[in-house]
Amino acid sequence: MTKMRTVDAAVAILVKEGAIEAFGLPGAAINPFYSAMRKNGGVRHTLARHVEGASHMADGYSRAKDGNIGICIGTSGPAGTDMITGLYAAWADSIPMLCITGQAPVAKLHKEDFQAVDIQTIAAPVTKMSMTVMEPGQVPGAFQKAFQLMRSGRPGPVLLDLPIDVQMAEIEFDIDTYEPIVVQKPTASRKQLEKALDMLTAAERPLIVAGGGIINAGASAELVELAELLNVPVIPTLMGWGAIADDHPLMAGMVGLQTSHRYGNETMLASDFVIGIGNRWANRHTGGLDTYTAGRKFVHIDIEPTQIGRVFSPDLGIASDAGAALTGLIELAKERKAAGSLPDYSAWAAACQDRKASLHRKTHFENIPIKPQRVYEEMNKAFGRDTTYVSTIGLSQIAGAQMLHVFGPRKWINAGQAGPLGWTGPAALGVVRGKPDETVVALSGDYDFQFMIEELAVGAQFNIPYIHVVVNNSYLGLIRQSQRGFKMEQNVSLAFENINSPETNGYGVDHLKVAEGLGCKAVRVLDPADLPSAFDKAKALMGEFQVPVVVEVILEKITNISMGVEINAVNEFEELAETAADAPTAILALQA
Repeated sequence: MTKMRTVDAAVAILVKEGAIEAFGLPGAAINPFYSAMRKNGGVRHTLARHVEGASHMADGYSRAKDGNIGICIGTSGPAGTDMITGLYAAWADSIPMLCITGQAPVAKLHKEDFQAVDIQTIAAPVTKMSMTVMEPGQVPGAFQKAFQLMRSGRPGPVLLDLPIDVQMAEIEFDIDTYEPIVVQKPTASRKQLEKALDMLTAAERPLIVAGGGIINAGASAELVELAELLNVPVIPTLMGWGAIADDHPLMAGMVGLQTSHRYGNETMLASDFVIGIGNRWANRHTGGLDTYTAGRKFVHIDIEPTQIGRVFSPDLGIASDAGAALTGLIELAKERKAAGSLPDYSAWAAACQDRKASLHRKTHFENIPIKPQRVYEEMNKAFGRDTTYVSTIGLSQIAGAQMLHVFGPRKWINAGQAGPLGWTGPAALGVVRGKPDETVVALSGDYDFQFMIEELAVGAQFNIPYIHVVVNNSYLGLIRQSQRGFKMEQNVSLAFENINSPETNGYGVDHLKVAEGLGCKAVRVLDPADLPSAFDKAKALMGEFQVPVVVEVILEKITNISMGVEINAVNEFEELAETAADAPTAILALQA
């Protein structure tokens, strides 16, 4: 055996577990861990400007590719509390992420020592495991258990808190004899899947609802294979968007109150059976449950047993990893296809395609100031199938989800349940770290962009290039729209006359100057006709300078984006597409 500091053992474990990408800020109470990373050399570290930003970078890295686990590191006290929003965002969307904090010495934890806080208790509700490691000999086991928990069952984040004296203590440890603990995931039985398939094939108009659990399981190809075997249309959730490409003939659109397609909602309402795989029936997907569930039976397959029945009781619930369930369903479907016992759903699939080709929102507006719909139309033209979009919350994200196109898993990366403002920028940096050779495009409103704007400097310092589209209406647009129900507009305007930048014409913050001051490049667009050239310029600048490039689009100040309180009662505030020219980048050209 070899005697070493606990932190040297911990870093060796990170490398052996394949977690080699870290984001954070050093400090006195975590400096021993940083010294171990320096000594080992196997973990790349990106210095953030704010610990919350570091947590979102680690989250974005985890979401970027199958198997990734991002690491967030910070010193004691406020560094840990700064991580809580990041932990919540990862926990809410079932994302594995490891947060490591320094801590005051064990003997001083009860003495109100400088920057000593009970982070274990604070983080417990938003982690799968939160532990202050009090004994040096527990450090290897704590890290070993953390990795097993992050990967087992419903994935999620872990926080490990290391008192500085525990970090410095020496233990006997041999990395060559260290082995990861076997990951545990429930698997559906053949009998369960036979029952699910019996129920599906007894229906006339079945749908598959594909949740983020399919993407987490790396099972998007299996989803498509099953859908094609059965010829059954697929409704991806927001977190499952990309599990089946938007232009696949069985992709039937998204459903919901906000991030949905008109044709998706109509197809859901026309269905008589739904099998949900790896989804959680989020309220912005379902709306009112009476409307959502009326006239149809449900099967729910989820990796977390307690998730089944949480929102409503399905006709059949199965606890299973999404990939295992899909593999089993494919085997059964092939058997039944060979026996000639699968129903013919071609008429139903064709009807779903007809809706997809006829129920469009208008995107082609030529107004100045620019209407947001036009921005997404031009983004569809400017960015190819390989593009990964990163977004968080707000009218920008909602409209983007209604009008952008996604062509593969992990190409729409969104903090779906938590929706923390400011997540987009740092998460995009983490995504680029996770897929450095792909095109990454972030989408923010002006307020989301202003949260954590300092993290742009990280992209400049470490040459982490991406394009950040900022749609600026100088409003908290989603909140302003929701305040319509209260007949008020209160504390939602970001507009002011900027005495240093009169060219902003009352829109307030000069995002170009801020971005350039942080070492990045930026372009401002006032006319929709200039959007194509602006995106071309952004690509060229990104390629030349290898830094984030901001494309700020000045929007009309007031726009109401389609949404409602029921999936059969979504308010369409703008005129709808009547000709193909009204929605020129729709997946299927409008058939009036």
